Amino acid sequence: MSETTCCIRILLADDHPVMRDGLSLVLSTQPDFEVVSAAANGDEAIALARRMHPDVILMDLEMPGIDGMQAIGSIKRELPSIQIIVFTAYFSDEQIIGAMQAGASGYLLKGAPRGELFQAIRTAHAGGMPLEPQVASRLLKRVRDESQGVSCDLTEREQEVLQLLAQGMANKQIARELSISLRTAKFHVSSLLLKLHASNRTEAVTEAVSRGLISLPSHRS
Repeated sequence: MSETTCCIRILLADDHPVMRDGLSLVLSTQPDFEVVSAAANGDEAIALARRMHPDVILMDLEMPGIDGMQAIGSIKRELPSIQIIVFTAYFSDEQIIGAMQAGASGYLLKGAPRGELFQAIRTAHAGGMPLEPQVASRLLKRVRDESQGVSCDLTEREQEVLQLLAQGMANKQIARELSISLRTAKFHVSSLLLKLHASNRTEAVTEAVSRGLISLPSHRS
């Protein structure tokens, strides 16, 4: 056996302990993989990335506190050499685009066969961009639409969230107003910040108004 096999150091970020344990066991079957640590939320993922300097992170998107989308952006700004693969059960257009804009190296669904997962990690480590076929199809369509001048502005739900942000609503109020979970509301707000290249909610609203995406609520005297 070769003693020079490159070891790919992997960090797992998922809020489900069973998923973390299962992934760790599956990945440990590969001689060139080493799971160096696991995080239960975005804050832990950022802290562990700083401390462990893994080669690849498998990142879930919906986690408590700082979600996966925000964690990707923070890690890539500070540690750009780390490759991050989104590993999630969801793949809406806004999640795909948001994750790639934040700096994700790839996007894989949790139902993928283990062989695809292994290959995705090796591809990302080598500098490639592993994408689930359905994800690649949506991403290519988005790029093609943009190149043809098709409007790719905010989704209807994002427009609703943005309008509520303009009214000064907090995430809990947005969730209640739209009958969605607090986690989903946080995700939409994070996605809006990324799409509008804004560092906070005020900047997002200001940028949206300047682009004509929304109008500020009128105040009667």
